[in-house]
Amino acid sequence: MREAAFVRQNKDKWLKFESLLQNKTSIPPEELSAVYVEVSDDLSYAQTFYAKSNTTVYLNGLASAAHQKVYRNRKESRNRFVTFFTEEFPLFFYHHQKQLLLSFLIFALFCVVGAFSAASDGSFVRSILGDAYVNMTLENIANNDPMAVYKKASETDMFLGITINNIRVGLFAFTLGILAGLGTAFILMQNAVMLGSFQYFFYEQGLLWESARTIWIHGTIEISVIIVAGCAGLVVGKSILFPGTYSRLRSFTSGVKDGLKIIISTIPFFIIAGFLEGFVTRLTQMPDWLAITIISLSLALILFYYVFYPIYLHNQKLKNESRLYQV
Repeated sequence: MREAAFVRQNKDKWLKFESLLQNKTSIPPEELSAVYVEVSDDLSYAQTFYAKSNTTVYLNGLASAAHQKVYRNRKESRNRFVTFFTEEFPLFFYHHQKQLLLSFLIFALFCVVGAFSAASDGSFVRSILGDAYVNMTLENIANNDPMAVYKKASETDMFLGITINNIRVGLFAFTLGILAGLGTAFILMQNAVMLGSFQYFFYEQGLLWESARTIWIHGTIEISVIIVAGCAGLVVGKSILFPGTYSRLRSFTSGVKDGLKIIISTIPFFIIAGFLEGFVTRLTQMPDWLAITIISLSLALILFYYVFYPIYLHNQKLKNESRLYQV
């Protein structure tokens, strides 16, 4: 990109940053950090392509001012771990809603493919779930306890095993994003086809409601965060395919960092899902209203944290910036 075009593209942003840094009123530390990161990225680009230009000198001064504002005047919070989950991550995740939607659509599509394939081919379910699992489930159905599989292992063993396995699946979905996102799409496809065929199998046995009210007690959070992990992989894939004004390597590095943040956010939810599967799902005789309540609260938690709360924080940030620029 020519230097003049680079300046035109970013001039308004730099002037706003400059105004923000010169403002004497208190500025949230997270906002200052975001300014510093953006200015540093622009400075790195300028140093690469316009090393001896006035633009580089200007950005170096702007970055220095941001650095001083952030690291000399900001007191590092003792609750850094808490603020990452309650403020930093949701605000950051707002910018990846499109990848989250794409991950959901891929998963939903292959769920339908799995159900349709199971309906069209009687052997499909066995090829996906395995003969041992299908035979065991049919035996449980004959014994009037179709969900007995969730009672086989001890609570703690199931909790730990399921949690570790789900985190492993999430990490695979993230790391396979390096295959331009195709590896991530494959992981989503695998899990979605399995879910679709699994649910159709119970529908065919006349047990769709019984299976859904039981499985989705833990599955609401489990499946949702697998989709979020898919979003992390797609963020990495996007950084490779669409680097924008940055070099492909720099864009990829940024995408991996962003994807890693997303994966970290899923770990508490995978633990919750594992706990529910290990200790709660096995209570198959619980009343319908209680199962529906758990499922509804789980869905509300996911939608709040990954969709509505990021939008709310982003809107609040825009309002705060507007006030600062008006001072």
